[in-house]
Amino acid sequence: MSFRSSKSKRSPTGAGRAHGLFAAALAAVALLAGGVAARTSAAPAATPTPTARTTPTLAYYYIWFTERSWDRAKTDYPSIGRYSSDEESVMRHQIQQAKQAHLDGFIVSWKSTPVLDGRLATLVRVAAEEKFKLVVIYQGLDFDRNPLPVARIERDLDRFIERYGRNDVFHVFGEKPAVVISGTWRFSQDDVARITTSRRRQLLLLASEKSVDGIARLAGLVDGDAYYWSSADPLRQNRYQQKLNEMSAAVHRSGGIWIAPAAAGFDARLIGGHRVIDRRDGDTFRQALDAAVVSSPDAIGVISWNEFSENSQIEPSSRYGDRSLRVLASFFGSELPAASDAQFRAAGDSDSSGPQGRSSRGLITLIGLIGVLALATPLLVKRRRRIRKARTGT
Repeated sequence: MSFRSSKSKRSPTGAGRAHGLFAAALAAVALLAGGVAARTSAAPAATPTPTARTTPTLAYYYIWFTERSWDRAKTDYPSIGRYSSDEESVMRHQIQQAKQAHLDGFIVSWKSTPVLDGRLATLVRVAAEEKFKLVVIYQGLDFDRNPLPVARIERDLDRFIERYGRNDVFHVFGEKPAVVISGTWRFSQDDVARITTSRRRQLLLLASEKSVDGIARLAGLVDGDAYYWSSADPLRQNRYQQKLNEMSAAVHRSGGIWIAPAAAGFDARLIGGHRVIDRRDGDTFRQALDAAVVSSPDAIGVISWNEFSENSQIEPSSRYGDRSLRVLASFFGSELPAASDAQFRAAGDSDSSGPQGRSSRGLITLIGLIGVLALATPLLVKRRRRIRKARTGT
């Protein structure tokens, strides 16, 4: 059929417009009703695994994104679009998704700058409203992986204590906020002692050492260790489980907190990396979670919520969908509710209403469509009567 012949030669009548409106409204009502039902119905409860609630499960979370960040070193993008870390609605949506997958909190990357301070303040407020926990991982190294000046770190930690030292959002391991210092392996013992000694009365300060020797080096100077092992394959790495077990034992010998790593996959070739850890449709993540639990952790550190440059993200994305969140929910013996990323995108810049608010607007839209359907139905009935009279001559 040619484009020309596919066009109508006459303007549609009122009845024709009503018929089209009726059909469109009916289809929209069915589609929207299904979407609202999917968002509002709870997933069937499953019997939790024995490991389900023994320790907090936290995901490393990054607040460095601008809309331009997505133009560099990315092969995958969030399902909700290329967001900025300034967007409160994005934070709320991410926290709600994380909670659906049984995450207890984020380990949020931070150092004190005007931009990051503002983003952290927003995240803290949203997390408090959503009853979600936070740990901070302080960015102790600069862009070139060199240590920041110790005086800068001291000043930043003091500022953090002043603002958040008594905030319940950070009470994961008791009443002291936990702060992981990233890059401790680049600092001397004296520098670590200078940073931590006077501040351990108000903070739990964890190292980020990569080995048993590193943990032993800082014994007595820190309150534990959070191992960020993103580039290892739990299915093929030699001594993977043994290394986690040995590091856990070393931390616990000194009474410290052990945050065990669990990564979903890895590919940092666009930023100079070489190793690629295939996700194996979720099997890599499952094995990493199991290995973390075997190491007797005080918390599991999932790598990561949104490190898209290293492709370790579990946030729903264009390439991987919500597979990792489904693996995580299954690990806790439940199913992930229906995804709401499409509704989030459709809502646009809707401030901070979150998926629940968008669901309410969906219901309002549904009511409106039902009203349109009610108005269109009499017109359609009249049209059908005229057609019947024309055919029968009555």
